[in-house]
Amino acid sequence: MAITENVAKVLKNSMWDLATCADNDPNVVPVAFKDITDDGKLVVGDVFLDTTLKNIAANGGKIAISAYNAESLEGYQVKGTAEYITGGTIVDTFKTMVETMFKGATTAKGALVITPERVIVATPGADNKKEL
Repeated sequence: MAITENVAKVLKNSMWDLATCADNDPNVVPVAFKDITDDGKLVVGDVFLDTTLKNIAANGGKIAISAYNAESLEGYQVKGTAEYITGGTIVDTFKTMVETMFKGATTAKGALVITPERVIVATPGADNKKEL
């Protein structure tokens, strides 16, 4: 599943909401420490993702991401599978970002690497709910 240029633009310029579920108890959290890798994976720095990580461990890694442009209302939902990592370049990058923003008061503990499996249009209009 390739992330299109339009989807990438919205993802890069918007906050993301991560949605997970385990034991019929849904959870959604906003994330600011995020990026898209050159090979089209979505990555999220783990600062406060405790419930998200528990849900991912319990549900085989299933996750959904919602992102939208508040002015144009262009939006997308990305569904995929997340893997948790605790080392490497991605984690080092998030640690630097988080420590800079919080002036050393906290750090990233790891990162989610999400493999997109489906992208669904969330923009109001004729293409709403269309799978890309």
